[in-house]
Amino acid sequence: MRLGILGATGAVGLQMIKCIEERNINCELRLFASKKSEGKKVIVNICGKPTEFTIEEAKPTSFEGLDFVLGAVEAEFAREFAPHIVKAKAIFIDNSNAFRMDKDVPLVVPEINAHDAKNNKGIISNPNCSTIITDMAIYGINKVSKIKAMVASTYQAVSGAGVYGMKALDEQVEYLSSHKDIPNHKITDITNAGFESKAFKNQIAYNLIPCIGSFIDNDFTTEEMKMQNETRKIMHLPELKVTCTCVRVPVMRSHSISVTMDLEKKLSVKEVKEILKNTKGVRLVDDKDNFLYPMPLNTTDVDIVEVGRIREDLVFENGISLFCSGDQIRKGAATNAVEILELFI
Repeated sequence: MRLGILGATGAVGLQMIKCIEERNINCELRLFASKKSEGKKVIVNICGKPTEFTIEEAKPTSFEGLDFVLGAVEAEFAREFAPHIVKAKAIFIDNSNAFRMDKDVPLVVPEINAHDAKNNKGIISNPNCSTIITDMAIYGINKVSKIKAMVASTYQAVSGAGVYGMKALDEQVEYLSSHKDIPNHKITDITNAGFESKAFKNQIAYNLIPCIGSFIDNDFTTEEMKMQNETRKIMHLPELKVTCTCVRVPVMRSHSISVTMDLEKKLSVKEVKEILKNTKGVRLVDDKDNFLYPMPLNTTDVDIVEVGRIREDLVFENGISLFCSGDQIRKGAATNAVEILELFI
């Protein structure tokens, strides 16, 4: 298999490489990035054999002879290179939001709708990270009792804003640790304090930012609407109604989501727990007596999605509430893309 990774030097691209190593995927590999990374050397263990690769500048002609390309670039660059990848007769598995809602592009979480991946025209989209983690937690329940509506609140780690987000949290925590005289840990002028401004316009250390993405006409953000629109497509629930609030939290890695579902038929807590015990890709963590529930630290750098805090909802007659957590860079991005690739090999 001849495989390319577009955006190989970013956080998601590097995680894709790690996934290929972990899963012993036998391939001829080529690594693409921007011109500033051209010539850099990377050691990759292909089926246990350390091999040195040189980063190439991504160009329209870069993809000839490849079978698959994993995309780990922004939507702008995904749109730029996608026609050239398709023209080269490679399948583009894209992690950006460029093609997710295109009716001709399947949006795939392999545990949920693997069959959709085969119905592609050269492009397959990876869903939004919070959508993947949430849908992993609920898809088994939906098989038993159809989900009619959902209320969700996301608690998204700074890794969702890329390396700049992680750097911002690190720098701000370090700054405040060395300036203990600052009242209430509040940095007065965050934009002029010398911090990385590419990620957040507000302080993230010791704070929450209830806005991810940009606002649209209904006063929801683009990130919040993804939960409804993408889940409808992935789970084939065109009438599903979702209200979502997305919050950036001072957690380095792994997103968490609080979910309440209104189901078609009532399920008991015991039934839901039994469903989750038998759901692929999910681990039930729900032991209140021993203080065990899904938490970001426990899902960091693993592919499993933890689900817990299962309870009957107090608003919807057939409602079930839960809390889930999963690694944004792994299952929320890189691992899911590599799992889509595995559907073809």
